[in-house]
Amino acid sequence: MDALDRQIEAYEGMREFLERAHRGKWVVIHNEELAGAYDSFAAAADDAVQRFQRGPYLIREVGAVTTAVLPASVQFRPQLEG
Repeated sequence: MDALDRQIEAYEGMREFLERAHRGKWVVIHNEELAGAYDSFAAAADDAVQRFQRGPYLIREVGAVTTAVLPASVQFRPQLEG
């Protein structure tokens, strides 16, 4: 398991707590610990880069709905003018 996978696993392990305490916030997970909760992605990213440089760290919006992954043929379907 690589370092980013460990950050993701840590997030999943604390998801219940994060959803109670920080729903709607952007969190930074570093060294498998909560490093901070922020009001915006930009604030989370700025602090993470300043504190941890290139990482690895994970930035996630707590409680965000996971988006579906669509095949490229659906995503980039040409729109015909008619």
